[in-house]
Amino acid sequence: MMEPIEEISQECGSKDIGDRRAIIRRSGDINIIMTNLNKRRSRYLQDIYTTLVDMRWRWTLLVFFMAFMICWLAFGFIYYIILKIHGDDIEQTDPDYQPCLMNVRSFTGAFLYSIETQHTIGYGYRYTTEECPQAIIVMCLQSIVGIMIQAFMVGVVFAKLTRPKKRSNTILFSRIATISLRNSKLCLIFRVADMRKSFIIGATVKAELVRKFETLEGEVIPYYQSELKIATEGGSDSLFFMWPLNIVHVIDDKSPFYNMSAIDIMNQDFELVVYLEGTAESTGTSMQARCSYLPANILWGHRFINIIDYSYQTENYEVDFSRFNTTEEIPTPLCSAKNLEEYNSQSNNQLICYSPDSADEMVCLEPELFTEAFEKYNRYEKSS
Repeated sequence: MMEPIEEISQECGSKDIGDRRAIIRRSGDINIIMTNLNKRRSRYLQDIYTTLVDMRWRWTLLVFFMAFMICWLAFGFIYYIILKIHGDDIEQTDPDYQPCLMNVRSFTGAFLYSIETQHTIGYGYRYTTEECPQAIIVMCLQSIVGIMIQAFMVGVVFAKLTRPKKRSNTILFSRIATISLRNSKLCLIFRVADMRKSFIIGATVKAELVRKFETLEGEVIPYYQSELKIATEGGSDSLFFMWPLNIVHVIDDKSPFYNMSAIDIMNQDFELVVYLEGTAESTGTSMQARCSYLPANILWGHRFINIIDYSYQTENYEVDFSRFNTTEEIPTPLCSAKNLEEYNSQSNNQLICYSPDSADEMVCLEPELFTEAFEKYNRYEKSS
């Protein structure tokens, strides 16, 4: 029996393999920056809400603090101008003198009154009198502005706390993808799982192959995107996350991998970008989790081992995530899917069929064409 190959880390992609040139980082963030954009800052300010939500927490909290501080200072300055014009900052000896703002004689007092007015603290020591209508108008205006600022900033903070990026952190993609035979066809397979018990409603997974492509007219497109047809092992394009799922891409004549052999895969310069979309059941927000695989992240002649077992002790199905990235090596043709299909279509070929682990899965190989795979098969036969 062949020994499994252990992959410990559960992060997407590989730390040791060109993470700097990958389009999708291991964290799922996109490794792209925008340069030479005209009026970039003004465009961001026009959509200030989205800008604040996308900002780092340190900057959002700074804007939160500055918004209230500027409002307090601005209205405090207005109150100070009013009392200055009315003469409230001068000590009055007339017992019948009525100030605009009671017990406010300095800018510090006006600033404290501004805070108490905006947040209805209600200490009762400073208050507006009937002497100055302008002070009453400013007080009403500040109450309205204060409510608007508070509603806006609370909305920003709430949106950041519930943003779907945090939900996508509990979506796991396998560090590697594999290529092996399934039902006599070469298939590219990667694994995806959801750590939470709350389901992702309407979950779908898609894959895009990013590579250099040359058109018939000779135009070279450096980052050409082509969508891969992928599905679960049962052939469905929608996901139901009871447990980790293997996502399968059958390498047929419509696949960009159709003409690639094992050596070609290693020498190609491409990136397989996969992303999962759906709606979080607990919050009702849309989410997207991303991952990518470089050629060095694809193992030819490997398959993922089973990680789901039923425990009679706990009477539950148990998923062992320590083996989430574990693969085992199996005999696999090293030629391209096109060559394999052409060879299988010939009627005079004699193929060796065997079952690596269980009787319900057969793999067929022709020893003369696939010498290396046949040698692995012989070693397997001797060991068993």
